[in-house]
Amino acid sequence: MDCMVSTPFVGAAMSSIAIADYALISDRHSAALISREGSVDWLCFPRFDSPSVFGRLLDEEAGHWSIRPSASCEVSRRYVERTMVLETTFRTASGTVVLTDALLVGADNGGHRLGVGVPRLLARRVFGVDGEVPMEMVYRPRPEYGLIAPILSATPGGVTSRGGAEWLVLTTPTAMSFTDAGARAAFTVRAGESLYFGMHRSTLEEAPAHVWPQEELAGRLESTIGAWRSWSDLHQAYDGPWRDLVHHSGRVLQALSFQPSGAIVAAATTSLPEGVGGERNWDYRYTWVRDASLTMEALWVAACPDEAQDFFSFLATAAPSLSKERSLQIMFGVGGEHDLSERTLPHLKGWRDSRPVRVGNGAWSQQQIDVYGELLDAAHRLADQLERIDDDTRRFLIACADTAAERWTEKDQGIWEVRGEPRHFLYSKVMCWTALDRAMSLADRLGAPADKVVAWRRTCEEIHDTVLREGWSEDVGAFTQYFGSTALDASNLMMPIVGFLPADDPRMVATIDATAERLTDDAGLVYRYRTEGGVDGLAGEEGTFLLCTFWLAQAMALAGQTERASGVFERAASYVNDVGLLAEEVDPATGELLGNFPQAFSHIGLVNAAWAISQARRPVAA
Repeated sequence: MDCMVSTPFVGAAMSSIAIADYALISDRHSAALISREGSVDWLCFPRFDSPSVFGRLLDEEAGHWSIRPSASCEVSRRYVERTMVLETTFRTASGTVVLTDALLVGADNGGHRLGVGVPRLLARRVFGVDGEVPMEMVYRPRPEYGLIAPILSATPGGVTSRGGAEWLVLTTPTAMSFTDAGARAAFTVRAGESLYFGMHRSTLEEAPAHVWPQEELAGRLESTIGAWRSWSDLHQAYDGPWRDLVHHSGRVLQALSFQPSGAIVAAATTSLPEGVGGERNWDYRYTWVRDASLTMEALWVAACPDEAQDFFSFLATAAPSLSKERSLQIMFGVGGEHDLSERTLPHLKGWRDSRPVRVGNGAWSQQQIDVYGELLDAAHRLADQLERIDDDTRRFLIACADTAAERWTEKDQGIWEVRGEPRHFLYSKVMCWTALDRAMSLADRLGAPADKVVAWRRTCEEIHDTVLREGWSEDVGAFTQYFGSTALDASNLMMPIVGFLPADDPRMVATIDATAERLTDDAGLVYRYRTEGGVDGLAGEEGTFLLCTFWLAQAMALAGQTERASGVFERAASYVNDVGLLAEEVDPATGELLGNFPQAFSHIGLVNAAWAISQARRPVAA
């Protein structure tokens, strides 16, 4: 994004500032969030789901690394064109400096695989644009989510950090002073001058981190910019409406993907709340099967088939473990791990005192029968590549269809992973239908026997009839959240998106209208569902969901309501922050972004809605 919004800043507790004040950088292994004030307040090494080295996002005492002017200033930010390398411009009364931040992604290989051979290095450049600017740097690493206050020591050209399993080396061209809290530096940058800083990370088992020469940091930073640009040039061809937003969202999804597995994390953070001060705080640094089909579509639009193939290959490798006793797991670690046991970190106060802070995610052991449809829909999108899959994957996909046929009558926790009692959620039934519909379409490629296809078709028709009979409410005038319910649920907007019903079917149009009229806030943003009914078993309220608002736009576009869809899209897209990032939710009272950040699902929704609207705007062939 090239937009530059100028705002003054003053010092603030980083665990309290707005979520929208952060920007993301990534090397496709780890991610960091950097505040508008030039402070790295979240960084997990060596993976997205590793313990944080800097965690001030969740507690003032959990570590940070800031570089900023010592005097008051105005701030503007942008990503370097066609990259996820961040530039922050500080304008003071005495001069202007630009801070450039990147997690180094390795050599530019023509854009084919971004993030191969990364050095585990956060690089920062301070460049003097004009005048001279007094600067200050504070370095306070706190590994293992802030539990460790490491011993810092001076070394030629830098600072070493010892404590726990982390071996950290800070490269700095400036002299540092040390206190019990950390290390500090004061320096002045003059016009035309560049200073390079870097934090290199290793463990006791790896080649030790070291101080980097200034010229090597400079070269590696330029190489990272070149690698992102090469990837963007090679992979991004979308040329429809909202092109810049779609391309940027594609880069965000790339930044949230894990090299080499291809897994895409739901977000870069944990425990940013769905309601300030509430308990709806979850760890999103994992990959969900439920995201599969939507992610696949978005990657085809905003990135390229290679990324879609990588993501599906990851799922096809990580997921197989079906048995009669256990259903398909709904989520995995980025390396394919199954056990994501949840625990709380009571020593962390949480963002704006939103407790508990959680790591791991207890939803991994829930039953959600929708996942079979999402996985088979993802396979269907890659149908042309399925001829190259192995026999084990074919058997696994057939088993997924069989399990959907067997279990569609069961209750589950649904797409929203409610922690209340299981129910017959409508979306889950629709996705079981999707599983069988896609399996029938793929039958030849999967080598499914004819009698099995006949059985799939019979069950598919039974599910369809049951959903139309039990899921529609004459009293409500719409499809509802679960059988016998009178509550609305935004996930029912997926019915036309997966082809369960045409979007212009009167029942679907009525559901779209009911969602727009009765499941939105005053700004027209869509709630997942109303929490007042207690269906999710959790206390408190939550914000509106940007993904669900993009679903509404997409469903309207499919129904031929193009102008209406464009208005809803614009409404949701207006919540991107100054560097084009979206969180999960929006606070209806304040308009602030809420939830884990940046949220892959929100950017996926943006891409898919833009594509649907672009297709709806195309003239019909004579």
